[in-house]
Amino acid sequence: MFSNYLIGLREGLEASLVVCILIAYLVKTERRDALRPVWTGIGIAVALSLGFGCVLEFGSQELTFEAQEALGGSLSIIAVGLVTWMVFWMRRTARHLKSELHGRLDAALAMGTGALVATAFLAVGREGLETALFVWTSVRAAGDGSPAPVIGAGLGLLTAVFLGWLFYRGALRINLAKFFTWTGGMLVVVAAGVLAYGFHDLQEADFLPGLNDKAFDISDTIEPASWYGTLLKGVFNFQPDPTVLQVTVWLLYLIPTLALFLAPARFGRRRPAEQPVGDKA
Repeated sequence: MFSNYLIGLREGLEASLVVCILIAYLVKTERRDALRPVWTGIGIAVALSLGFGCVLEFGSQELTFEAQEALGGSLSIIAVGLVTWMVFWMRRTARHLKSELHGRLDAALAMGTGALVATAFLAVGREGLETALFVWTSVRAAGDGSPAPVIGAGLGLLTAVFLGWLFYRGALRINLAKFFTWTGGMLVVVAAGVLAYGFHDLQEADFLPGLNDKAFDISDTIEPASWYGTLLKGVFNFQPDPTVLQVTVWLLYLIPTLALFLAPARFGRRRPAEQPVGDKA
């Protein structure tokens, strides 16, 4: 549940910050007439994300077991790729996110209503689609049939919306660079588990060999049904009897990705520092 809460919080907060920055800028520049198309674009993005999640959930139920595993495994790998790109992108752009969005909004204001709708849709829609895909793959990886993963993601999204409202009201300030570095590092750990489980799905679908080639089996020590087994599964997608391929993929992804992510950032020329999100000035 915690891993899905983190996903919902992280992705939802990105979307909330985008909405906060767009709305605050329009109010500050006295362009309240542009609020309606912006909210329209945001609404379309949310509806599309929910629809995408429903298609993934209900569409996959009509497939055979092998097809479900192949689809789940493939989408897990794609989701990890998207999330990895996202955490590195946000780490690089968090400090100047506000100025970047302001520039896009100025261009859209000059072009008209359609451009405003498209700007808001694209800014929020990407986060929504990533969230829907990653939550779906993470829920499949949990594999216990309980609603806890979905509840966790929902609580994370609600927390993100509340924090976004506090940012807009100026009641909360946050160092975005530090926040996204810490949450990004934790998300990389979660993604490693999802990636390993995705390869396990492909093994169960007979796309990859080695399903019975276990790296180790500590099921007697860490029972999957125990509270600590459930906790490890929910947070890290831990499996007490992984295959050799799963462990290999987990290590090959986690170690270099986490090391690169936590290394001192040196992306291009320095930009002027921005005030923390939450200031209305």
